[in-house]
Amino acid sequence: MDKILLIEDNPDIQNQMKWGLLKELVVLQAKDKKSALKLFEKNSPKVVTLDLGIPPDKDGTKEGFACLKEIMEKNPSTKVIVITGNNDRENALKAIQLGAYDYYLKPIKMEEIKVTIKRAFYLSEIENENRSLHMILEKDIGFAGMIGQSPEMMRVFDTIKKISTIDAAVLITGESGTGKELVAKAIHERSSRDKGPFIAINCGAIPETLLESELFGYERGAFTGAYTLKKGKVEFSDKGTLLLDEISELSPLLQAKLLRFLQDKKIQRVGGHTDIEIDVRIVAATNLDLQEAIKQGKFREDLFYRLSVITVNLPPLRERGEDVRLIANAFLERYKAAFRKKIISLSPSALHAIENYLWPGNVRELENKIQRAIIMSDNSFIEPHELGLAKEPPVANMKKQDESIPLKEARKRLEINLIEAALEKHGGNIKHAARELGISRPTLYDLITKYHLSKKYNLE
Repeated sequence: MDKILLIEDNPDIQNQMKWGLLKELVVLQAKDKKSALKLFEKNSPKVVTLDLGIPPDKDGTKEGFACLKEIMEKNPSTKVIVITGNNDRENALKAIQLGAYDYYLKPIKMEEIKVTIKRAFYLSEIENENRSLHMILEKDIGFAGMIGQSPEMMRVFDTIKKISTIDAAVLITGESGTGKELVAKAIHERSSRDKGPFIAINCGAIPETLLESELFGYERGAFTGAYTLKKGKVEFSDKGTLLLDEISELSPLLQAKLLRFLQDKKIQRVGGHTDIEIDVRIVAATNLDLQEAIKQGKFREDLFYRLSVITVNLPPLRERGEDVRLIANAFLERYKAAFRKKIISLSPSALHAIENYLWPGNVRELENKIQRAIIMSDNSFIEPHELGLAKEPPVANMKKQDESIPLKEARKRLEINLIEAALEKHGGNIKHAARELGISRPTLYDLITKYHLSKKYNLE
């Protein structure tokens, strides 16, 4: 459980807060600056509540401010919630200027202060994710535009490094959306052919009747409409690399013609009779099991062995562990800049949803969902429902350090969001929603009435 440090010299308030938070957090308590700093250094709590009125030194120094200053010097990312009396707003605002996260005016009402504390932990976790991402990006964990540090991807990166300098045919296998074209580009860019062209053609996206001329070109007059000579993709790839994506979609006729080219390094354009020598490295890619296609008579075995001198197998995203989080954050950083959106981060619940989704469309699907969420979101944090991964509304609709929203209004919005999220999740069940929010049923009823939510959830 997360740790919270309560710095308070009033034993009644200490006990009230301790028992109100003990079920959800590890509660540390201190009644003066010295013991508070000792506990802070030892436990590094993410959130601290600090009574500005803790006993001063003998020289009259205000220990609350001194304690706040030292905590912020030791760890500026700590969320310090200062607690002060109603007649002391000036000092509370001064504490905010010194780095405090928020302030709370006495008397203590547990339901209210728990919302502020929950929000502080929420923001702390998001900032943590951002720091981790920037550290990862600074270390450049990844390879040739592909982000990953899982053992599976490290093996892929190692294989690319080894085979790039060897001028042999490569077969890249993996589910749709795993990044097969990125691997092909990485091989090309690290090879002796890097100054030559890299050309990709999707064999499954072009009608069979046109694919032959797309690959091998045609002579003038080869067929109706062939008014000029046209070079094909193979010819344009001379001295470079040609990626044949979805190689399994080639017809038997084109499989035979490709096999002949791989053997002789020569082609004839459609309607032509002259052999043209081509120096090109062939990289093929497929999301199907070619061995099974061979058994079914759909793919030539001799062509398979010509294409698969070296095989690179890309793992699906669901088998790459922590990589999904790194990739999601990298897409967020890329597209929020491209779309000029002031989104801070993915929320912890969104990251949890991303890690637990199976991603049938792999990296391509993740990229699309992140793009759509950034475009459609008006919030500071992207939530699961904006990614299309959950039906429930966002846990909190809030903006980091947004001074244009009064604190009272921000708290109201947060409270409504938390209540709505709990009610949606539990289908309007008051008992279960109250339990999740950590409040009593009567308190939840009062809040529902206060914010006029009864009609929306049929609770009248």
